[in-house]
Amino acid sequence: QVQLVESGGGLVQAGGSLRLSCVASGFTFDDYTIAWFRQAPGKEREGVSCISNSSGTTDYADSVKGRFRISGDNAKNTVYLQMNNLKSEDTGVYYCTTLTYWGRGTQVTVAS
Repeated sequence: QVQLVESGGGLVQAGGSLRLSCVASGFTFDDYTIAWFRQAPGKEREGVSCISNSSGTTDYADSVKGRFRISGDNAKNTVYLQMNNLKSEDTGVYYCTTLTYWGRGTQVTVAS
């Protein structure tokens, strides 16, 4: 059974940092690209970042470039999203996904 479980969300002041984790199970982790999406209240879900677990290639939305960093630990079947210099517009539910399977999300709230 495929599972993606996010953790690490919370309430943080603007300018602060959080690290999200996504633990995956039920599939061959090394073969997949894992992405982080987010959804703010009243807005559509948007892609934030992704990483190829086979090549290590990463990509970022323009809105988070230079502030967020995605990384993976294949030995732990885990993908991380380090978020620095957080802004109020980063508030939302953050989801980990293979685009076929989705986690339930973790809430990030940035207080200005």
